[in-house]
Amino acid sequence: MTRAAAVPALPVRPASNDASFAVAAGLIAAATALSYALGWAIGVPALVPVLNASASFPFMAAALVRGDVRGAVARMLVWALALGVCATLVSYARPYATDAFFIRGAAYRSEMFAWVLTGRGAESTPSQFVPQQLGHALLFAALALATGGTLAMPMGAVLMNYMGHYVGSLAAASAHPALTMVLGWHPWAVIRVASFVALGVVLSAPLVCRVARVRVDWAAARAPASWALAGLAADIVLKALLAPSWQRLLVKIVGW
Repeated sequence: MTRAAAVPALPVRPASNDASFAVAAGLIAAATALSYALGWAIGVPALVPVLNASASFPFMAAALVRGDVRGAVARMLVWALALGVCATLVSYARPYATDAFFIRGAAYRSEMFAWVLTGRGAESTPSQFVPQQLGHALLFAALALATGGTLAMPMGAVLMNYMGHYVGSLAAASAHPALTMVLGWHPWAVIRVASFVALGVVLSAPLVCRVARVRVDWAAARAPASWALAGLAADIVLKALLAPSWQRLLVKIVGW
């Protein structure tokens, strides 16, 4: 028997039905919130993104092994949303303590506060943010492909946490906290997060499926991969076009 025959392709299954997806989404959200509570109790910042990733990796892997690539992407979008909400709310409640709780939290908060206040900084300077974002995307992609997502997901959690820390801290200093929590997640950043999620799932699939001795459903992976690449391009274009006006909007809302 050939090697190809020994590793059969799974039949393509439809995305999880509404009930099973709702259960998985609820478990992911609860496990993610618990990961922050555990991280806070342990008090070791380097463990926080590892705990965050542990809350969701089994759900992604289970969907990929079933051949449900889109279901895996949907589950990881729930995880990303849970990360954003938790990091934002924790930083809103404890803006100073979370400076150290989140890796690079203080540095990113300072950088973004300066941008909101003055309009100057990497956020409005394509020559600075384009190389940085491409570097992040390439490193994330390499980690996802090489480790089946086990190192890419903690990296993604680090990025989400310091972004959420900026938004939560900004809301704590704002005259309109609720509105700041929404608009502080810049639209191009939301697109970037969704793109990283799709890219990470697709590139994690080969190793995850090899370990599980099933084949990757590349036909199902094609669309999420295309969405991810288009989203990364849209992120750069929208950021270059909208960042200056978004900064002016934020400074009015915050009341600075």
